[in-house]
Amino acid sequence: QVQLVESGGGLVQAGGSLRLSCAASGSTFSIKSMGWYRQAPGKQRELVALVTGGDITNYADSVKGRFTISRDIAKPTMYLQMNMLKREDAAVYYCYADISDGMVYWGKGTLVTVSS
Repeated sequence: QVQLVESGGGLVQAGGSLRLSCAASGSTFSIKSMGWYRQAPGKQRELVALVTGGDITNYADSVKGRFTISRDIAKPTMYLQMNMLKREDAAVYYCYADISDGMVYWGKGTLVTVSS
């Protein structure tokens, strides 16, 4: 099993920055890829960014050029640096880990609020 704990959410003005963290514990050696989803009120959960075991990254078109996903394997922790935040980025952000047996684990989420 893998346990995931997000942190770093909060209130920020439009145009500002936040860095989210996702600390992983447990069977982290089995993680194939990790990433971030977000869900705004009344909307479906959407993929924001992911990073694979080979450090290949992928981003939603809406965040390309503004968000950067990275990970520190030694800790192990994943990050989402969010710059030039927009009001439409406001959501609960969830990290996930896809492990080798096909299971997907989720964190409980961290709230990002963007004010105008």
